[in-house]
Amino acid sequence: MILKIIKYPNPILRKKSKKIEIIDRKIKKLAQDMLETLKSAQGLGLAAPQVGESISLFVLNFGEKSLVFINPEIIKKSKKKEVLEEGCLSFPGLFLKIKRPKEIEIKALDLNGQEIKRKFNGLDARVIQHEIDHLNGILFIDRLSWLEKLKLKKKIAAVV
Repeated sequence: MILKIIKYPNPILRKKSKKIEIIDRKIKKLAQDMLETLKSAQGLGLAAPQVGESISLFVLNFGEKSLVFINPEIIKKSKKKEVLEEGCLSFPGLFLKIKRPKEIEIKALDLNGQEIKRKFNGLDARVIQHEIDHLNGILFIDRLSWLEKLKLKKKIAAVV
């Protein structure tokens, strides 16, 4: 089922997500619906708060590869950073240059409750950091300097 994607400035996007204690049928169904929604929207990542659920879950879609992460946590970040353009399904049409670590290592659970511990780099690492930010109530506009925010205030207002 295709879910409605929550747009900025909905307050749920600013809430810190709750950890998932039990991976039940409801969580698995939500993850499946989120993957369908993500593919339909032609995005790379989607966090549960973006579909109105304030829980610690996000999904990724990299072509043939779809991944589900539950209760993710970044355990290592590279010192090397890069600035690349990012978009967000909750800010349609807005693309911003954001500085993020180039490589990360994360720990999470999969849909079977098994722990995943993996390193990611490049676009994968960037998308994961963006989605984990969503789970913490942080939006990509928060990653801008105050001067950049000031310059983009009108642009952001026009998008939302």
